Amino acid sequence: MSSLLVTGAAELVTWDPERPVLVDAALVVEDGRVAWTGAATEAPAADEVLDVDGAAVLPGFVDAHSHLVFAGDRAGEFEARASGRRYTAGGIRTTVAATRAASDADLAATVDRLLAEMRRQGTTTVEIKSGYGLTVDDEERALRIARGRTEETTFLGAHVVPDGTDPAAYVDLVTGPMLGACAPYARWIDAFCEDGAFDADAARAVLVAGRDAGLGMRLHANQLGPGPGVRLACELGAAAVDHCTYLSDADVDALAGSDTVAGLLPGVEFSTHHPYPHARRLIDAGVRVALATDCNPGSSYTSSMPLCIALAVREMGMTPLEALHAATCGGAGSLRRDDVGHLRVGARADLCVLDAPSYVHLAYRPGVPLVARTLVAGA
Repeated sequence: MSSLLVTGAAELVTWDPERPVLVDAALVVEDGRVAWTGAATEAPAADEVLDVDGAAVLPGFVDAHSHLVFAGDRAGEFEARASGRRYTAGGIRTTVAATRAASDADLAATVDRLLAEMRRQGTTTVEIKSGYGLTVDDEERALRIARGRTEETTFLGAHVVPDGTDPAAYVDLVTGPMLGACAPYARWIDAFCEDGAFDADAARAVLVAGRDAGLGMRLHANQLGPGPGVRLACELGAAAVDHCTYLSDADVDALAGSDTVAGLLPGVEFSTHHPYPHARRLIDAGVRVALATDCNPGSSYTSSMPLCIALAVREMGMTPLEALHAATCGGAGSLRRDDVGHLRVGARADLCVLDAPSYVHLAYRPGVPLVARTLVAGA
């Protein structure tokens, strides 16, 4: 069993409840796990040494919401929206057509390209959804491709209703043959509960069917306007409800009284010109919050968790420490993981080294490529 000493950290963010941020610190990795953290002057010997020379060392980011299996792009839609056209869910169908026409090799190459972008920016755990196939075969192949690259895969056959399809018949397909084909490759099930996509009854049917098939539940909700999705997710005990842009007091109360994590995706609001989620309101109410990129070709074509952190601080009322917590521990909670998102003893040694002395620089220097090195399980 080999060991690695990472030393010389001006800051080491561990998220230990008693000492979440250490200064002049070090950590030891053994067999891919964190074995020790503490003052650099007290660090034990190890087989190898990585001296970060005054950099900040953070847990690897946990991106708990992405849509990486797709073909084509929607730059034209972005340009039109930037000229004043309001975003609706209709553009998803453009990506569906391109994705169905693409080869497995082309789809896999896109996933690999985006995962490499994420890794260069400090992301070490990624959730990947299907949702751009919307046939049994195309949804199954999307999840098969994703499952070869991450353990956090989500079946999103209930993304939109395909053109020319009866909505009730499509829900039957999603909850029947499509779920049967996709469940072996998925850990989670999801639905887009929104005007133009699926109403509360349809979303409930999809989530319950997935739960009965052994999948965890997630939900897209309250992105484009107020609706019942957030309260539905809390009622069903979903692990996460994502977007949460338009919330009533009842929605916030439901989240605060549940174990459901509110996933906030500021890259979407940056792109679509909707208002940003009110993270301060949620945090002050005691809601657990995660940040994620929602990387997709239509409403948030970014792979950058540092950008999402900067937007959360600038636009959503979060402190730099809260935003970092949401991008690491928050994402892990959204995925019901206790082995990632922190650097306490026993965690998987997923970490990133900044070309900066403090985590504050992620928001203080937006747009600057500050991640100098990323380690996954200590490698």
